[in-house]
Amino acid sequence: MLTQSIVDTAVRAALAEDAPWGDLTAELAIPAELGIATRLVARESGVFAGGAMVRETFRQADARIEITDLVEDGAVFAAGEVLARVAGPARGVLTGERVALNFAQRLCGVATLTSRFVSAVAHTSARIADTRKTTPGLRALEKHAVRAGGGVNHRFSLSDAIMVKDNHLAALGASDTATTTRALRLLRERAGHTTAIIVEVDRLDQLDAVLAADITGVLLDNFPLDDLSMAVQRIAGSVVAEASGGVSLETVALIAETGVDVISVGQLTHGARALDLGLDAD
Repeated sequence: MLTQSIVDTAVRAALAEDAPWGDLTAELAIPAELGIATRLVARESGVFAGGAMVRETFRQADARIEITDLVEDGAVFAAGEVLARVAGPARGVLTGERVALNFAQRLCGVATLTSRFVSAVAHTSARIADTRKTTPGLRALEKHAVRAGGGVNHRFSLSDAIMVKDNHLAALGASDTATTTRALRLLRERAGHTTAIIVEVDRLDQLDAVLAADITGVLLDNFPLDDLSMAVQRIAGSVVAEASGGVSLETVALIAETGVDVISVGQLTHGARALDLGLDAD
């Protein structure tokens, strides 16, 4: 998912935003021949993500910059730990510093929050998944960070799978059991047998109409815990049971204990706090 092309494009745009006509301070204050050695240091504990962004940022800032001792994405680190060493022409290092930190801090924040949700449900078989609630233009990066934190990816885009939500059914005039099942069966005929079809329901009495169609999964949206348990029992493994809506670190374990297969959490990306990292000169 996180291809070199995506990394290159994101870094190029970020550097153009931060230094559209060059780095005035570095170019006027720092001699061209001056070198510098720095350390990427964690100010707090977390899970690392964004190594490719750090490397590409400094490569584009100045290809002579060397990155060593860079920890792997998914590595757990403690406050005070050195996550990478960056050395080379001072102008390039100082120009790339903020962009590299912005990427790493953001992606480490997503990976770290994801790891906390994953840990909270480790005693169950439920998987923690992301959503499409991502920063525009940074979806591949943030979904990569979710995987670094131990989560799994939901569909990457609207092109990846069919997800029928309440407004889709309303637009189709599917207002009761018969019309809902008929609409979903027609959709399966159009889509073909290899395409996943996930249907969102927000009430227990909608479930039978959905299960009567040839679908792949059911998204149980904002279900009370008792209803969620009943829905899982009724599904009985016939399709993937996914819970979503209002999921927090305080509630995710209880949701997982109902027996759902997947818990999708928008907070992983839209609610993650950037971790505090710094680039310290030796």
